[in-house]
Formats: sequence, C-alpha cells, structure tokens
Amino acid sequence: MTIAQFQELIERIYLEKDSRRGLAGTFMWFAEETGELARALRAGEHQQARAEFADVLAWLATLASIAGVDLEEAARAKYERGCPKCGGIPCRCAE
Repeated sequence: MTIAQFQELIERIYLEKDSRRGLAGTFMWFAEETGELARALRAGEHQQARAEFADVLAWLATLASIAGVDLEEAARAKYERGCPKCGGIPCRCAE
C-alpha cells in the first residue's frame, strides 16, 4: 500500500467524522496516540508499539486530509533528494 492509498483508505473510513471534530480536536487525538506509542516503546512492548505506530500513522493521515495536504506528495517534495539540509543519503549533518 502506498502512502496515498493509505491516506485515501483513512479518508474513506474516518474523514467525515474527523472533519466534524475539526483540526484542533483531531490533533488532540493524534497527540494522545503519540503518547501511547511512547509508552509502548519505553516498555519494550513490540506488539503494542506496532499497533500504536499504525494508529499514529492513521491519525497523521486524517490530520493531513483535514488540512488539505497530500502526504505522499509532501514527503516526496521534501525528502526525495535526501536530507533537506545537506542533501545527503545518508544525512551528513552534524548532530
């Protein structure tokens, strides 16, 4: 599944409901899911982290859709030539 296909799937499943909640309300859910991912990573719970990664990606996709952003195009525009700062693949920027 491409990023665009995933974003379209999430739109079909959730966009109507998430649009009613609005960008700010939906962002709060995204932040909560990010916290759940952090807890799973900290605890070393691989299966739980895997599920939380999927949730975070879904909430990010719905946020992008509400904001009118095509995630695949945005990622391509920013990263297809490597690091946005140094252009390296891998990045050669100082830490």
